[in-house]
Amino acid sequence: MAKKLTTKEKIKLAAKEIFIQKGFAGARMEDISKASGINKALLHYHFTSKENLFEQIFDEAFFEIMPRLHAVLLTEGEVMDKIDAFVDEYIATIRQNPHIPLFVIHELSQAPDRFLQKIKSHPGLPNVASLIMEVMTAMEEGKIRSYPPLHLVMNVLSMCVFPFVARPIIRTVMQVDDHNWDAIIDDRAAMIKQFIRTALKPD
Repeated sequence: MAKKLTTKEKIKLAAKEIFIQKGFAGARMEDISKASGINKALLHYHFTSKENLFEQIFDEAFFEIMPRLHAVLLTEGEVMDKIDAFVDEYIATIRQNPHIPLFVIHELSQAPDRFLQKIKSHPGLPNVASLIMEVMTAMEEGKIRSYPPLHLVMNVLSMCVFPFVARPIIRTVMQVDDHNWDAIIDDRAAMIKQFIRTALKPD
């Protein structure tokens, strides 16, 4: 039997969809009230403002992701296998939480210092520096082609997240429907991993 959602869970579930559809600025508490089926008085009882609601949704989702990615980077094995696992986990997580990239952009534009401080203080922050060191070691050993490690990390992250950020543009310009979009995302991790391995294959 499915677990019955609490009032707060219903509100947050509806709010995610409204924030994705309309963005933070365009979303209204009235919209969230209607979508969740919760009256405005009860909505404001649980969440005093749109900002407070947004912050709670973001924190729960974002800081659930961090430890999962951190755990991938702690695994033993070849660096390319670790990058593959990171891509798989990152794509899967964002697919489950497609609102996160848009929420990050909002946080960075509205309160970058607060957001960055929050990330730095989180114990589950992925140790990207250790991955960069492993990449440099693999390059020195001739296992992968020489390539600026920082650019490699940025390329991996951007290739993973861009389709979710640009989804409305991609779907409109390329005329992609729901079925085809799901197929594209199904293939996305494999395409990224193949691209990276080809790019880093030693001469």
